[in-house]
Amino acid sequence: MRPTLRTREPRQLKHLKPLKRTREATMRMNEATIRTAYRRWAPVYDHTFGRITAEGRKHAVEMINRRAGRVLEVGVGTGLSLPDYGRHLEIVGIDMSPEMLDKARERVAAEGLINITGLYEMDAGDLQFPDASFDTVVAMYVITVVPDPEGVMRELSRVCRPGGDVILINHFSAEEGMRGWVERRMAPFADKLGWRPVFDVDRVMVCKDLALVEKRGLRPFGLFTMMRFRKSAAAVAAA
Repeated sequence: MRPTLRTREPRQLKHLKPLKRTREATMRMNEATIRTAYRRWAPVYDHTFGRITAEGRKHAVEMINRRAGRVLEVGVGTGLSLPDYGRHLEIVGIDMSPEMLDKARERVAAEGLINITGLYEMDAGDLQFPDASFDTVVAMYVITVVPDPEGVMRELSRVCRPGGDVILINHFSAEEGMRGWVERRMAPFADKLGWRPVFDVDRVMVCKDLALVEKRGLRPFGLFTMMRFRKSAAAVAAA
């Protein structure tokens, strides 16, 4: 039996404060750039960047499968990771690209993944879920893409329950050496690539209620890093 996926945004919409006009225009421009880039990537993503990122996805999913409960995958893309999640988990995915989500829904239907309960087109910086909705929140290869990385980190923390994990798999730039030189030369083409080649790790260290409990480089060549944060129950209580 094929699963029936919810594709509309959840009903529990939080009140949105109006943005200043200049910032709103900038955000729209950045979002348009991202959508355009991933519209180009969608048809070939699985066989190009998808292969490069396979090791990171495998590592993250193996960690998550040792946990229980409800999981949010931010930037689910074409759904490459979805078949690998344990069936004991409830998985919800979001992405900004409708073209990517169409492929993810096809994958879920073709493989009968009944534990995938929702795939939504949604902004990672404005998650339409109540506070503490998920036991685990994972964002793989997302933070260098979004217009407001710090804002996205705060949203990942907000929707994670106290005691839960926020897991990042991401590229962080090198300051020196050949890799750093190449990344700086690539930086002007970020809008075409769809991600930022130059991105400092300090940009994700912005949430006081998220304690970094694990960090490691991943294959290939340590280009990507896994960071696992634990949300503090004490910090939430104090707030």
